[in-house]
Amino acid sequence: MPHSCPTNTSLLELHLTGIPGLQHLHHWISIPFCIMYLVTLAGNSTLLCVIRADPRLHNPMFLFLSMLAVIDLVMSTSITPKMLGIFWFQSTAISLDACLTQMYFVHAFSVMESGVLVAMAFDRYMAICKPLRYLSILTSPVVAAIGLATLLRAVVFMSPLTFQIHRLPLCSPAVVDHSYCEHMAVLKLACGDAAFSNTYSLSVSTYVGSFDSLLIALSYALILRAVLSLSSPQACKKTFSTCGSHLCIMALFYIPGLLSMYMERYHQELPPHVQVLLADLYLLIPPAFNPLIYGIRTKQIRDGACRAISR
Repeated sequence: MPHSCPTNTSLLELHLTGIPGLQHLHHWISIPFCIMYLVTLAGNSTLLCVIRADPRLHNPMFLFLSMLAVIDLVMSTSITPKMLGIFWFQSTAISLDACLTQMYFVHAFSVMESGVLVAMAFDRYMAICKPLRYLSILTSPVVAAIGLATLLRAVVFMSPLTFQIHRLPLCSPAVVDHSYCEHMAVLKLACGDAAFSNTYSLSVSTYVGSFDSLLIALSYALILRAVLSLSSPQACKKTFSTCGSHLCIMALFYIPGLLSMYMERYHQELPPHVQVLLADLYLLIPPAFNPLIYGIRTKQIRDGACRAISR
């Protein structure tokens, strides 16, 4: 909805409110947010070091895991330090260029993470259902091509959003009711016609979330069917445990993001802090849990870490 304030096309600085309505609890909210960020830094950095140091882990599964760790580090670091600055020091100001850069990184790397999760599900399908063809299909050039494809998809999908907002006239006061530069929150400052950005954002988010989650669910359904038909009860139990943990962390990635997006558009009567917290958790929880679910619970990673420590 357009603001009634005068249009200002040369805004150089915006102000993030943090979590609207819960500013008095910012110091308390910052504690779990800070812990999750530290876990993200420690877990993903350790994962990258272990995989790099151990040649036995230089196979497709762990190359995809390395991509996921890098994406999680970039995505978390693009928002959490500024968020903690708001919570601890009331450092709400952010330049327009920095805001647009943060927005681009957050949304582009979210799309990249979704693509890598699809690649990891396909990797597990090939390893379990087509083991004899696994290494002949997922060669290093193919893995690199998949990684490049996820990057290009993110750039192609997210660049129009950022360019469109950059071209739109903005209204004063330049207050963003969010804890980071989320696309829809910034778009509310636009005085011009934002219909394209609105529709395009909804279309891309729906496509990425639904299409990628469908491919992931299909991969794991085929894995479960193969295991149930061929393996022992012990193998079935192990596969159910592994697939269940993977699907849970993927649900934590997709569901809060899609809920936050649709609530922002169609349920304006909901408290703003609910929408903001959902958007925050969508970006903070998966990066903290990914190295635990995909890394520590994987025997090869544990063995690689022990070998690295012993050396």
